[in-house]
Amino acid sequence: MSRKAPLKIFPCTKSMDLTKRICDSLGVEVGKTSCPVFSDGEFEPCYEETIRGSHVFIIQSTPPPADNLMELLLMIDAAKRASAYKIIAVIPYFGYARQDRKDKPRVSIGAKLIADLLSTAGADRIITMDLHADQIQGFFNVPVDHLYASSLFIPFIGKMGLKDLVVASPDVGGTKRANTYAKMLGTDMVICHKSRAKANVVDSMTLIGEVKGKDVILVDDLIDTAGTIAKAADIMMDKGANSVRAFAAHGVLSGPAYERIEKSALAEVYFTDSISGKQESSKIKYIPIAGALAEAIERVYKNQSISSMYYG
Repeated sequence: MSRKAPLKIFPCTKSMDLTKRICDSLGVEVGKTSCPVFSDGEFEPCYEETIRGSHVFIIQSTPPPADNLMELLLMIDAAKRASAYKIIAVIPYFGYARQDRKDKPRVSIGAKLIADLLSTAGADRIITMDLHADQIQGFFNVPVDHLYASSLFIPFIGKMGLKDLVVASPDVGGTKRANTYAKMLGTDMVICHKSRAKANVVDSMTLIGEVKGKDVILVDDLIDTAGTIAKAADIMMDKGANSVRAFAAHGVLSGPAYERIEKSALAEVYFTDSISGKQESSKIKYIPIAGALAEAIERVYKNQSISSMYYG
């Protein structure tokens, strides 16, 4: 039955452009939806075509506000009640992933709650990219296909022609990610050790490793207020680096992020387009992910390996 079930791909309100590019890559039509909004702000997503017995892929990143997540949940619920055969939530940026543990008393584990909500709504599978922590996959009771922006970034970095390259992690928690980049690029790695006074506020930072005369590539899963990445770049330039560039899968970019990036020593900052940019910046550039998501969707639909996209 699964091979005969038609493939249908639907956007949420904030993912129209990304969904169109995914569909163009696959040669399929964008699914027809509507989302009427009531006077009080409540909205009611609706499928405007039959999806009975179909493989339904719903595209939506879930950065704040919570409306993005709520719309995705309602779309999943609507698909379940419309007798879709399989419902796959494609979430390029999985919001609330930073709340993956109890790091102090009396706080929620938001990532686990979101995983439960998606499963309860009716999602049969999740496709996402560069989770804040790999172990979040274990919060789900349904399969999770975890994609990596490194498959796009590393070939791009290789073509930049930087001669004295070194990969850096902006914090100790990102050393595994930075080590992967360093191995694939055949370079050394340095680490920034930071302490926080509170969330989004860096108290102090120390550089572990040598960057003098090097072109530094800072890698991270996301950049929010840009305090860490800007401070790391400034310290590295003070230590004699030739240049500093940052690569992060998700550009959350809230609060003073744009201003900090513009004023920092960063030469360029690269994101995927998992989240649409809020404003223009001379230093910020986006690498499209529609092709990678399209390939993952096709492989899931055809019951083919996802890991072979990265490991052969």
